[in-house]
Amino acid sequence: MKRLMLICAPVSSRSGYGAHARDLVTSFIEHDKYDIKIQDVRWGDCPRNALDINNENDKKIIDCILNEPLNQQPDIYVDIRIPNEFQTPGKFNIGITAGIETDIVSGKWLEGCNKMDLVIVPSKHSKMGFVQSIYDKVQKSSDGSQQKIGEFKLEKPIEVLFEGANEDIYKPLTKDEIDSDFFDWLNDEVSEKFAYLFVGQWTKGGYGEDRKDIARMVKVFYESFANKKKQPALILKTNGATYSIIDREDCINKIKNVKSKFPSDWKLPNVHLLHGDLSSEEMNYLYNHPKVKAMVSMTHGEGFGRPLLEATMTGLPVIASGWSGQLDFLNKENSMLLPGELKQVPGSMVWEDIIIPESKWFEVNEDAMYKVLNYSFVNKEEIKRKASTIMNENRDKFTLNKMSKKLDEILEKYLKDAPNQVSLNLPKLKKVDKETPKVELPKLKKLTETV
Repeated sequence: MKRLMLICAPVSSRSGYGAHARDLVTSFIEHDKYDIKIQDVRWGDCPRNALDINNENDKKIIDCILNEPLNQQPDIYVDIRIPNEFQTPGKFNIGITAGIETDIVSGKWLEGCNKMDLVIVPSKHSKMGFVQSIYDKVQKSSDGSQQKIGEFKLEKPIEVLFEGANEDIYKPLTKDEIDSDFFDWLNDEVSEKFAYLFVGQWTKGGYGEDRKDIARMVKVFYESFANKKKQPALILKTNGATYSIIDREDCINKIKNVKSKFPSDWKLPNVHLLHGDLSSEEMNYLYNHPKVKAMVSMTHGEGFGRPLLEATMTGLPVIASGWSGQLDFLNKENSMLLPGELKQVPGSMVWEDIIIPESKWFEVNEDAMYKVLNYSFVNKEEIKRKASTIMNENRDKFTLNKMSKKLDEILEKYLKDAPNQVSLNLPKLKKVDKETPKVELPKLKKLTETV
């Protein structure tokens, strides 16, 4: 009998968490060891239209989604959300989270993780955020003073499971293998022969405060190539919470605000906004387009950095912050890692129970970014050669199949002693035939006396 597994996750969400959840659920299904039921939940304001009934893998996920509450306790409960949302309805409870982009996590997140039997995160950076977050336990004395009586920290086992990229989708393509309509469309939109590409959500926050640090990245890009005879382009594949027209206009206005900081008579390079939804196959076309020469990111921090991994799987050179989750699959020998320093998270980004005031994140050194952009622009053959090396490494280590295999190994390790359903095998009753002697039962006497 297969163990009953209930998964709570934003499987229909068009978001990074949604994509990771779908990969994990697909792995659980392929393991073929569990009776899987799914509780689909929201992920912020992100659209919930990522599942396609005509897609074979999506159809398997859709078939597992519950339309009404589960009426029995699951043997295994998997919660793919942030830790302060973790629940524990199962006999064995697993929390899977991307963790945090900052250096430490909140006490509420530790409480959430300590409720679970196992915690899984996607990177060494994310694990360290939980492990090194330690808070004092204090007790108030009768005189009003507080006395330390212990420490509050992560007490449950935590494992690292990388987010695998589908090697059958994210792969190097020749020019002829790129869809002709997509190829021609990008050629028409981007006149430059050299374009840097950024992929990621433009989250809330003022200049320099959004998590991906997009506005500051645009500013450094402008500075790097302003008034030069030859200029590359920057393609921003980004959006806010949605793909609406209002959202698109908001992104355009943010770019204009950065541009307005420069003198009007300066010749600035072009920044192209690519706003809207692209399929996985179209994203691979984008990574492989001959005009796209490098991926760039000045992110303040990543739990993992999924688009950066996808880009390396195609052989696209990567320029990225030299801190946080992406260091699991990027190295300074074959990637362009940007130096910087840890700085306290700005007050506008403090988020109750999630991003705490004491936490820090990474800020890329602008001069270093300026130098790397100019260097990569004139040394595209060298950076492409190094990117081919890391492509081969990552296509061997960080595939979806390797992730699925490691997930199975982790579960086998922790579930071997977990409670399981026990099937009740009753003895079979024999059919009574005519030759079987009847058993005479004693006759009962009628009770006539009143007691």
